[in-house]
Parts: sequence; C-alpha cells; structure tokens
Amino acid sequence: MPESTEVATGRPRAASSDRPLLDVVGVSAWYGEARVLTDVSLDVAPGEVVTLVGRNGAGKTTLLRSVMGLHKQAQGSITFDGLEVTKRSADARARLGMGWVPDDRGIYATLSVEENLLLPPVVHDAAWPIERVYEHFPVLHERRDFPGTKLSGGEQQMLAMARVLRMGARLLLLDEPSEGLAPVIVQRIGEIIREIKGQGVGVLLVEQNVKFASTVADRHYLLAQGRVVEHLDNEEFQARESELLTYLGM
Repeated sequence: MPESTEVATGRPRAASSDRPLLDVVGVSAWYGEARVLTDVSLDVAPGEVVTLVGRNGAGKTTLLRSVMGLHKQAQGSITFDGLEVTKRSADARARLGMGWVPDDRGIYATLSVEENLLLPPVVHDAAWPIERVYEHFPVLHERRDFPGTKLSGGEQQMLAMARVLRMGARLLLLDEPSEGLAPVIVQRIGEIIREIKGQGVGVLLVEQNVKFASTVADRHYLLAQGRVVEHLDNEEFQARESELLTYLGM
C-alpha cells in the first residue's frame, strides 16, 4: 500500500483544534537490537476513537505498550492531557487516567465479577462508581457474583473495560477487543465503545477487524513495518474497505 502524501509531507493531526488528550511524537521502539517502531506520531482527542490498523507484526501492540509505559526499550515523546509522561512509570500513567486493556483481558479467574471490579484502586477523580459501571454494563450486574472462569469471552472483555473505567481512566488503550468473539458480541462491544466515547473518554484501539473498526472509530492510522504509512478519516477508511481487507489478508 503506497505511503500517503499527508504522512510523507507532515505529521497527521486530529481534526479538532483543541489540545489532544494523548499526543505521541516520534516514538521508536526495539526488542533487543531489532527495531519494531520507527518515528511514530499520532494523537487522540477527548471523546474520540482512533484505531491502529495493520498486519500481525506491524508494531501495533508494541505501540500501545509504549504509550502505557510497559515497553521500556522506547524513545520519543508521549504527552497525556498536556503533561509529559515519557519518563513516568506505567503506574504513574494509570494514576493520571490511562487505562490499559490487554488482549488477554487480565481477569482474575478465581474472583467474582464484582471483586474484579473493586480490587484495583481508584486512581483518578474521573472514576466511575460501581452503579454507573452496572448501568453501562448491565450484563456485569447480572453476573456480579460469577467467578471470572464462568464468563464468556465477550463478558470478560466488558469486565476488562469496565474495570479501568472504575479506576478512573480517561483514555482506554484497547488491544484487539473484537478478537475471537461472536458477531453479536462484537456488535455490543462496539455499542459500549460508542457509549464510552459519548462520556468524553478517548480510545486508542488496536484492531484488525476492518468492518468493526469502521463502525466505532473517527480516524485510523495504518501501520506497516513499524511506521505510520497512512492516516485516514472514517469516510476515507470505509470507501477503501475492500482494498484494506486485501492488504490485511482478510
């Protein structure tokens, strides 16, 4: 897929003129001596959903981990809500309102749904009270006494998202939330992401499901071999869906 003129001639920016919630500038990362990200720049506004799209191995998850402070072999600048966080730990970033939802969801299998929700500390005044969590995730209220081992994949995904919102996340870093889920559950996950967006929460989403991404996101960054090669608004993304599916081998 050819490199876009926009990326080649300047850094892609959010459409909003307001200060971005997340601002990533020139991030590169390595595993040992192997470079996996090269000079990646992107931003996410409050109440905006942005996807990272690319083939397996493109560097999408490494970028999320670098933003969260979980990948140590990284350099560049990461600003959250106007505060430089590049040198801060993952814990410090979480306390500022970054929420990490890994692809394995990180559910405590032997704890109940409610215990999973209440175990992590509230780290920011944007935290959702448990009543608000249950309002937006009614299935978790229904399953609140169930252990994690009794939840479906979709319910685990909802629990992982709800847990960081209860902690106070204003930015969700979601890694492949639709992976392995039935279409009806993927649709519900999409509805929840749109609800969260409506609450002013920003979302940076790693996703290979092009159709799903087009239903939830405002903008899309295409990664290839660790670089941003295109930056598309959702209208452009939808118009090129067939091309993107072919490019991703789907």
